[in-house]
Amino acid sequence: MRHRLKDVAERAGVSVKTVSNVVNGYQHVRADTRARVEEAIAALNYRPNLSARNLRKGRTGVIALAVPELDIPYFAELARHVVTAAADHDWTVLIHQTGGGSEQERKAASGIGDHMIDGLILSPLALTSDDLAALHGLPVVLLGERVDNGPADHIMIDNVAAAREITAHLIGLGRRRIAAIGSQRTPEGASARLRLAGYTAALAGAGIAYDDRLVAPAPAWHRADGAAAMRHLLATGVRPDAVFCFNDTLALGALRALHEAGLRVPEDVAVAGFDDIEDGRFSIPTLTTVAPDKERIARLAVELLAGRLGPDRDSPPRELVTPHHLALRESAPL
Repeated sequence: MRHRLKDVAERAGVSVKTVSNVVNGYQHVRADTRARVEEAIAALNYRPNLSARNLRKGRTGVIALAVPELDIPYFAELARHVVTAAADHDWTVLIHQTGGGSEQERKAASGIGDHMIDGLILSPLALTSDDLAALHGLPVVLLGERVDNGPADHIMIDNVAAAREITAHLIGLGRRRIAAIGSQRTPEGASARLRLAGYTAALAGAGIAYDDRLVAPAPAWHRADGAAAMRHLLATGVRPDAVFCFNDTLALGALRALHEAGLRVPEDVAVAGFDDIEDGRFSIPTLTTVAPDKERIARLAVELLAGRLGPDRDSPPRELVTPHHLALRESAPL
């Protein structure tokens, strides 16, 4: 049996209005009255009707997270953190996979079809700043590198700095033939271009000449793409002594290809990734990687969205850069 406000009020000997004031956190209720109401709530296991409350506020209590691919572990882990942060606001999170396509991203930014949502956290690959500016009404927080200085709040990490730091770490291990796996020339490859820029900057800073033969493209950033790119690099005859992969799933594929080729990691080839997914902590060897603060990214995204649904509705868009660090493990240790 689901109890109502009236049941709580009768048990506590107060009015329904007083129970409502306690449930909604109003501070003007006397301490002894509040204690009686809270005792009645606990005894009856009363749970507020959030749907009714949200409807009274003109809200659904549902937000959406739209990401390119859920089978990329980074996005799956990020989704978990978003769900956890949203729970603090009593929000339900609708997860939408866009495939990185403009039509699905536009659908998400327009409100995900017939689904009623209060706001959206979007990681776009195809939509531009102009595309997003043409969409009105739904509060949106952007993640990633595709849109800078756009029409909505934006959270990102410093990809150039992070890539430069991980490449510099490989250089510091005495490696000089450092390959990069994951380059992309498509408009959707903003992250790839920034990470390649950081890699190139680290080489230049150490006086190492850039060698195009050591840069392997990857049309997608899956394990199979990393393995194929690593096999290609080994077949060129300019064998690398270290590899920086632009995400961890590429690195896991590269580790497999190196194992198949009979090469030792890190003795023959050091390997580093990007994203600090959980799989990398259990691979053999464990994976050195750039570790973005995914929990902080998720919490900031939810808090920015909450602001857009409240006091910050008309504030100018904000650009926030979240921290990262290097997680040094067996594949490229100190």
